[in-house]
Amino acid sequence: MARLAEIGREEAAEYRGDSTQPVASHAALLGVYLVVLAIATLSARAAGRELPEHVSVKDLVTMALGTHKISRAITKESVASPVRAPFTHHGGPGGPAEVMDEPRGEGGMRHAVGELLTCPFCLDVWIVSAFGLGLVVAPRLTRLVAGSFSALAGADFLQLAYARAQQAA
Repeated sequence: MARLAEIGREEAAEYRGDSTQPVASHAALLGVYLVVLAIATLSARAAGRELPEHVSVKDLVTMALGTHKISRAITKESVASPVRAPFTHHGGPGGPAEVMDEPRGEGGMRHAVGELLTCPFCLDVWIVSAFGLGLVVAPRLTRLVAGSFSALAGADFLQLAYARAQQAA
């Protein structure tokens, strides 16, 4: 086990080079993700829940839009800054109604979590996994939450289109 850990440290150092990329912390976060996913999956199986035969196009679209909106809300909206604050620095304004926070620290877990909480693409994986599991465990609630955030994403795009139309007029 010690030799395996040493090989991991050597590979991480070689990958990282001169950067402060928190490879070990990323590995730990990936481990947390996989353990949580495994426990949730095993719990669902123990409760007698089965995987659906297929996922409908409607569910896929709703989950995609809901995932997009939730990840943008967590990673970019100023009202979610208390969630990000322990792991990020305020980086100033971003897009409409958004901020551009940046991960805190040099390497380490704080920086890795900060990267997760400022990257909507990174957080998408966690959110869509929760939606996927939700379709197995609580499909009605999952569809309600995903649908609500999908509608909110649609409303955001309409707000931007309206603002653009006002500017053009």
